[in-house]
Amino acid sequence: MRLPAVDLGLMAEHLPTHEGILNKLKHYLAKVTNADLKDIISLQISVMRAHVKVMLLLINPYQNGYVAVPPLEAYSGNHYFKEEAWGQNPLKNKSITLEARATAKCMANDNFISALMMKNPNVKHAHIEMALQQAFLQERYSQFIQRMGWEFVPHVSVQDQINTYQHFQHILNN
Repeated sequence: MRLPAVDLGLMAEHLPTHEGILNKLKHYLAKVTNADLKDIISLQISVMRAHVKVMLLLINPYQNGYVAVPPLEAYSGNHYFKEEAWGQNPLKNKSITLEARATAKCMANDNFISALMMKNPNVKHAHIEMALQQAFLQERYSQFIQRMGWEFVPHVSVQDQINTYQHFQHILNN
């Protein structure tokens, strides 16, 4: 298929990012000690490799069929034995987890913003699917972070919420 220049340009810019992130995730996989975290990172590696394959198929001018992003269920992932040492390197696990979650968030955002600018319907849809998969990975990291007790979410008072509600309620009357 012949692609619009914007679609090709965005994917050409996106592929080196994938290359760098894949290398970083492989490094992380070798460093973490928690089996659940290894599973999430392994899944993210598999998903991102599939995204590279999809983009390369979309870029191939001799590929004329529809290119679909494999569903998340297609990834079996590596399942590590629960032989982890919970006491080993918890700070490294935490740092890697927080950064990997930020990476998934950035990739979801980048894929979605790119999709909004793309013209070819197949390319656009593929990048929306990629964004949703990265958002899913972000959520997996968030759940892990919560389980480990590494997240603090500040809350506002009820009065602050009431004041904000009352301040903006007039918008519905316009």
